[in-house]
Amino acid sequence: MPQTRGCPECLHALPADCGPDDDGFYGKNHLLTSFQDFGLADPIARALREENYLTPTPIQAQTIPLALAGRDVVGIAQTGTGKTASFALPILHRLLENRIRPQPKSCRVLVLSPTRELSGQILDSFNTYGRHIRLSSALAIGGVPMGRQVRAVMQGVEVMVATPGRLLDLVQSNGLKLNQVEFLVLDEADRMLDMGFINDIRKIVAKLPIRRQTLFFSATMPKDIAELAEAMLRDPARVAVTPVASTVDRIAQRAIQVDFAAKPAVLAQLLKQEPVNRALVFTRTKHGADKVVKSLAKAGIEANAIHGNKSQNHRERTLAAFRSGEIRTLVATDIAARGIDVDGVSHVVNFDLPNIPETYVHRIGRTARAGADGVAISLIAGAEEMGYLRDIERLIRITVPREDRRTQGGREAAAPAQATHPHRGGRSAPRAHNVRGNEAAPGAKGPRRRRRPGGNKGAPQTSRGESPRPSQAGNSEGIQGVAFLHRESRPNPQHNRNNRPKH
Repeated sequence: MPQTRGCPECLHALPADCGPDDDGFYGKNHLLTSFQDFGLADPIARALREENYLTPTPIQAQTIPLALAGRDVVGIAQTGTGKTASFALPILHRLLENRIRPQPKSCRVLVLSPTRELSGQILDSFNTYGRHIRLSSALAIGGVPMGRQVRAVMQGVEVMVATPGRLLDLVQSNGLKLNQVEFLVLDEADRMLDMGFINDIRKIVAKLPIRRQTLFFSATMPKDIAELAEAMLRDPARVAVTPVASTVDRIAQRAIQVDFAAKPAVLAQLLKQEPVNRALVFTRTKHGADKVVKSLAKAGIEANAIHGNKSQNHRERTLAAFRSGEIRTLVATDIAARGIDVDGVSHVVNFDLPNIPETYVHRIGRTARAGADGVAISLIAGAEEMGYLRDIERLIRITVPREDRRTQGGREAAAPAQATHPHRGGRSAPRAHNVRGNEAAPGAKGPRRRRRPGGNKGAPQTSRGESPRPSQAGNSEGIQGVAFLHRESRPNPQHNRNNRPKH
């Protein structure tokens, strides 16, 4: 039996080797194996039992004890690792420890996230875990009338989840005051950097009380993000899930070489021939997503698109139809799909292969969840996309099986292209597409290829609440976080419930 003592970092009786490793990370030497171990307040524990959540994910096991103890935390974790619960549960517990009525036009908890969808899911998680504590909460995102959001915070709320742009709108219109914030959460900080929100975040932080608890989450730690975290946090503990840049074994990956013009027909054929439960199709641009939907409609396949040009109501209706199975095929850009958690995705199809290898891992990780198998198919057209595939294979350390469906003319055209533009240095040549989250407007021109890992993977939505900001992204330096960590998600209601929170 290992010697135990009260850990100064998490205030629990833990093995003697509890504490930071050589890199300053906590939680690697021990993990609590049950939510009961955390000592959460009874109303929260009851909600977890009702959801049949028993076992915390690694990021939850590391972060929750630190957050309960009042520590600032830097968490390196990807979407899908269960990080929402890692900050929502301890925050709810601490709210209950000091239950006070929020002041008008104020909030006690402020959570910033990059997209509307992710913000909505975070708020849903807070409301789920806080169902027995009569939690007051509000959402501030673009794409919906601001007047409604102003009215929602008029009496004050305990939890506010917001995108940075819309939050500043509320503050500047005197609809919200930030001087009562006790807990600040920044979720997916690197994505907010890529979307140009870093100056907005600095403006927001400047309006917050100095005495607060800050929980900071990012998939990677480029230089600008590391500097932001250093400026915002006080003596933070750092936690991370095991850095993994690999794909799940249960995902059957394959690539199909095709002519450019044949992509729509090949996609339609795949969706008809494959045993599809739900298929998520990724395109590089919003315009491309709409074109794919139209081509599938001509082939007799019902599909819908989700991207930044769609209204919030349309996006919500589309997601609901996809979750229910009414629509089996969803076409999306990376930024629109970010944070969307849909069970039962059997197939992920890369209609356009991403030029950032990590993005590929994020995409295909949306299948093979909850112990299921999944299929990931990439359509490769031209030497440039073949270069992207090689980059991906270097990252995941797997050679993806390839099938060649090119015409003779397509093969002959590819040969001189490869000779003229050889693939070099583990990265492909610049591309005349907008890399800002694959959300380029139709007709966007110019080489915008970012060369840093985890570069501009997302672009803001079109509303003021998620409007474009000049990117402040710097070179990727420092700690590289998790490319992907498979986690179990809750299955459909007809299946057995999983035993850990999915957010």
